[in-house]
Amino acid sequence: MTSPEIGKIKVWDLPVRICHWSFAVIVPAMWWTAENGEMGWHMRLGIMLLGLLVFRILWGLMGSSTARFSQFLRGPGKVIAYFSGRSEWKADDIGHNPAGGWSVVALLLAMLAQVSFGLFSGDPYDGATGPLNEKVGVMTADTLTELHETFFYGLLALVCLHLLAVIYYSVVKKDRIVPPMLTGKRAAPEGVAGMVAAPAWRVLVGVVIAFAVMWWVWSGGPGL
Repeated sequence: MTSPEIGKIKVWDLPVRICHWSFAVIVPAMWWTAENGEMGWHMRLGIMLLGLLVFRILWGLMGSSTARFSQFLRGPGKVIAYFSGRSEWKADDIGHNPAGGWSVVALLLAMLAQVSFGLFSGDPYDGATGPLNEKVGVMTADTLTELHETFFYGLLALVCLHLLAVIYYSVVKKDRIVPPMLTGKRAAPEGVAGMVAAPAWRVLVGVVIAFAVMWWVWSGGPGL
């Protein structure tokens, strides 16, 4: 028998939700701009994505409790146990489950790799190059350009797997995981505590560092 719901608790903070939905908009937008030759906007969106990734990684280290990697990254044994139903992990715990936590990290790393390839890719004779293209040789740039084009399909596969998982949890397991990512709150049984918020100044620190990285990259990586 499940515990009775006692109302809403806080589960996702605003920075996590902004990053999540920004990723959902920027990645398809980057694909569209590349396919339609809008390389100026493609590169601007790439810099924005880089900044968001830098912030989200920092927030995973110093953010609210449910945003931290230390809170949702579990060892292989617990992940296997979770899938087999033998895990000590309680279904009514908030935040990412053991499998979902690694899915988040995989998506972040895949997006970071995709952006990194793009920073060095392009052909100066073709009119479109990443801001750090001049920092590598022609052959290296060609290799990274090819990786930037082909690795996208790996990122796309991870995104599709993520969407299938969302559908599975929403439809089959009747776990409404999308609304909390919009509102930040979810219903919880008695005894389940909400997230522990991080001090507001940490948001400012993360934003400043993210913008500094964006400016440095957009400026061509001075000093590199």
